[in-house]
Amino acid sequence: MRTKLGAVLVVPSVAFLVLAGAQTGALVSQADLLGVFADQVRVGREIGALVHELQRERDQTAGELAALASGASPQVEPGRPLPALEKVYPVADGAIDRFRAAASPLAQGEASWRISYNRVDDALERLPEVRASVPAAGLTPEPVLAEYDRTIEVLLVLLAEPSPGVDRPDLTDAVLRYVEFANVKEINSRIRAQLYAAARAGRYDQTDVVELADLRAQQLTRLASFRASATDRQIERYDRAVDDPNFVAALRLEESTFAAGDRTAAVLEPGRWWTVSQQRQDLLRQVEAGAVGDAVALADSRSAEQLRQTLLTAGGVLAVLLAALLTSIVIGRSIARSLRMLRGQALRVAQVELPETLERLRTVDPVATEFEVPPADVRSMDEIGDVAEAFVAVHRSAVTVALEQAVMRRRVNAMFVNLARRSQVLVERQLELLDELEQDESDPDQLENLFKLDHLAARMRRNDDSLLVLAGTEATRRWNRPVQLATVMLAAVAEIEQYQRIRHSVAGEIHVVGHAVADLVHLLAELLENASSFSRPDTVVRVDAAGQPDGSVLVEILDQGLGMSPTALDQANEILAVPPAADVAASERMGLFVVSHLAARQGVRVRLLPTGQGGLVAVVRLPANLLAAAPAPDPTEVPGRRRLEIVAGAVAGPNGTHPAADPQPAAGAGPARRAGRRETPTRAEDVLGMATGAGSAPGSTWWSRQGRSAATAPAQEPAPPALESAPSSPPASGNAPPAVPVTGGVNDSGLPIRVPMAQLRVKSEPVRPGPPAPRPEPDPEQVGGMLSRYYGGLRRAEAEDTIVIPMAPAGARTEEEKY
Repeated sequence: MRTKLGAVLVVPSVAFLVLAGAQTGALVSQADLLGVFADQVRVGREIGALVHELQRERDQTAGELAALASGASPQVEPGRPLPALEKVYPVADGAIDRFRAAASPLAQGEASWRISYNRVDDALERLPEVRASVPAAGLTPEPVLAEYDRTIEVLLVLLAEPSPGVDRPDLTDAVLRYVEFANVKEINSRIRAQLYAAARAGRYDQTDVVELADLRAQQLTRLASFRASATDRQIERYDRAVDDPNFVAALRLEESTFAAGDRTAAVLEPGRWWTVSQQRQDLLRQVEAGAVGDAVALADSRSAEQLRQTLLTAGGVLAVLLAALLTSIVIGRSIARSLRMLRGQALRVAQVELPETLERLRTVDPVATEFEVPPADVRSMDEIGDVAEAFVAVHRSAVTVALEQAVMRRRVNAMFVNLARRSQVLVERQLELLDELEQDESDPDQLENLFKLDHLAARMRRNDDSLLVLAGTEATRRWNRPVQLATVMLAAVAEIEQYQRIRHSVAGEIHVVGHAVADLVHLLAELLENASSFSRPDTVVRVDAAGQPDGSVLVEILDQGLGMSPTALDQANEILAVPPAADVAASERMGLFVVSHLAARQGVRVRLLPTGQGGLVAVVRLPANLLAAAPAPDPTEVPGRRRLEIVAGAVAGPNGTHPAADPQPAAGAGPARRAGRRETPTRAEDVLGMATGAGSAPGSTWWSRQGRSAATAPAQEPAPPALESAPSSPPASGNAPPAVPVTGGVNDSGLPIRVPMAQLRVKSEPVRPGPPAPRPEPDPEQVGGMLSRYYGGLRRAEAEDTIVIPMAPAGARTEEEKY
């Protein structure tokens, strides 16, 4: 996101920087151009001074050559300068040096300036040769004077080279003005040379008159052009020079040389003419210098203005760029901060708040709890704020849906609880009926079948308890006192059908706290049921328990069954580690889910491991907080302990046989009716009830039919004497059922809670076969009516709409149905 925001902000900034840089570059180029122009115009001062000195040298050389040609001046030795020019050369050489010092730095500039400068430099390089040829050029002065003319001409061309460009006409006009006046001064100098040469020669040649007329015409033209382009200040400066007496005197002498009518041109006196003409030339030099100074000042002002504008533009561009960058950074950081806050809010909702809300909905009553959804972290009024509010709305909708689902789940759980409670009531009634049948039954085969039905009913009751566990309801059965772990194992063994195959061993006296007994019995019963159901009938299931150094107890249940694949084993261990919510899978593998929930409720860790030889080992680790010290011994527990030892011997005996506790009745005594409770109980409550003896635990309300009120009630009165002295009745010796039915209190509906098998003798007595009872003949009409009603019921059943429920074949189980 930062990269994208940076790209969005940097691309316009770079585009602006490129455009601003191009504009600034153009301004800088113009400033550089004006700076170079100002330097070139400034060099014009040195060019004007050099031209002025060269004009003086040329004009005086022309007069000296005319004097040599006429014989008015003596000849000089070759290689020596003329005496009149010896003082002129050093002055011109000084001007040349100053010119080169000012112009040479610009020699590498513009091409036109460089070409013109090179021409001037070449002409100045030839000047010493020209000077050396002057003494010998008396008869032919034209080549020497032509060299001077060419040198001055290239200097005037270089003086006109500065150009500010087409978009600066004022600067161009300023250059044009001083160039025009320099030409006026050059023509005036050439007129002075012609007149000075004629004065030294004492006569005019025919060509001199023509050249003077031409030069005077050019002078008037150039002067008119200068006046047309000059500024008022320059014209005023020129007018002041013209009004100077020296200028007027020179002009009058010049006018005297004009030939008009029958008047001939007068030959001027050389000394006087040179003096006044030099003074006029100096005045013109002052006007020229003023024009050049005006151009320099204008060029400097324009260059400074352009430089100032360039700096202001560059500074403005830089300021705008910095402001844009700062604004972009602030906006980008604001957007990035808002997006980070939005991302943090979304992650917090997805990873913390919503899971915590769902966990609270699973652990508390959603009907009585209000769940506040925190507001959005981003409070801006832009689109990001709208997205944040949308996240809050999604969060609120998710919480609402989760709350509705939790309410629905609670209602479904309540429905499961109601159905389980109803089923429990029916199972309890069935167990009571089985108790009555077992009480009155003396046939060992029939009694064994009743025992099987009793076990099936106990398993049905455990299924109802499993439904209650999956519905999140705690067990209604409680045990207040610590119970030995061996007793808890026996109780779990008594809950399964194939209890005869279980072999258990507990190292040491280990007691379990009373509030965890019910859940541990249920948990171990589910594991034992699975181990016995998925192993061969001719094998045994071993249960070993031993204390650990950290204070916990490790219980291992080892079977020799089918085992599980690694994938199925990993899935089962995941379910055991983290109890999942009740769903369709819970109904298919109820035992595994029940064990997981019971283990999580009590802090027990359960894990399934392969044995390597087929089968599984279920490792159950009981934490130290579920263990307790042994309770104080009670003398009244002796009968219960004796019966508990009988139960343990029966469970551990081979093939489920029960060892005889009492001798067989004497011969001839005949069949005797069972007068006491059997000593091989088939339910967990029998085992746990015997652990402390009948009625010896007033603090417990689990297995007592009357509950706590029965435990605290006074003891029952002894049996009537007739029962005790009846000679025909064998002694009960603890084998007769109680005279008053034992109940476990009442349930929420006010109905008594039965204690299964509490009314039966512990051990059945052998019954001698008696004579067969006479069988009455059946009544044909009664049989016919019964068959008629049977077929009528069949027809009504076929006429009604039925729902076909597919059932799996008996005994068919898959690997996933094992737990």
